[in-house]
Amino acid sequence: MIEMSTIIRVLIPVVSMAGLGLIFGVGLAYALKIFNIEVDPTLALLISKLPGSNCGACGAAGCAGFAEMLKKGEMSPSGCAVSNTEGRQALAKILGVDFEHKVKHAAVVLCNGGAAARDRFVYKGIANCQAASLVFGGQKACVYGCLGFGDCAKVCPFGAITMGEDGLPKISLEKCTACGKCVKICSKKILTLIPADKHFYVKCSFRDIGALVSKVCASGCIACRKCEKACPRQAIRVETNLARIDYKQCQNIGACSEACPTRVIKKQ
Repeated sequence: MIEMSTIIRVLIPVVSMAGLGLIFGVGLAYALKIFNIEVDPTLALLISKLPGSNCGACGAAGCAGFAEMLKKGEMSPSGCAVSNTEGRQALAKILGVDFEHKVKHAAVVLCNGGAAARDRFVYKGIANCQAASLVFGGQKACVYGCLGFGDCAKVCPFGAITMGEDGLPKISLEKCTACGKCVKICSKKILTLIPADKHFYVKCSFRDIGALVSKVCASGCIACRKCEKACPRQAIRVETNLARIDYKQCQNIGACSEACPTRVIKKQ
């Protein structure tokens, strides 16, 4: 049987915490009444329609800060990258403003190197990309490529990024909200946001002459221009030794991907 003393020892902290909660609750209610602190109903309603992730991607201090900026007219509902279409429509209705349709975007990694890219030295420092990039630009022979320590995965508040066995970030299109945190933290600037309804992207950032690519990476853009010739929409051009897609012209035909000899034009 459980001794009475044991029961008392268990009950004392429980009763104490309950009592403190009651005291603080009464005190808060009294303070609101004495100091006449009123909760803005419009602000509360705006906050209720926000996702509550407090990711800070909008530039405000969380969803409450974003709601305050909305109410002041300093931000539009489309400023929240995490909200879905229904959420932004609800915000616009509360504010009495026209709804602005926003095309969904997603992050992509503009590097196809990873384990396929040669290392020029062994790095044994702090295991993050920002620290590694301070040491001669990082351990990779390709100075433009991913260093593979996963700073982007660690900063993603939605679990949309994982590190693959090939040493490169893998991004879930379903989970990605285009908040842009991974783009900001990447020391090599090889993450970017593209329209989610555009299927193809150039998975490389190498900008030196094509002849040097094979010396540092087995799967980079060699600026051969075969993609240019294959695209019937002229939506892809080689500029500064790197193929680049004009998403205003791209119609997801995929001829560029089929023509690429190094298979660096990928489908997301």
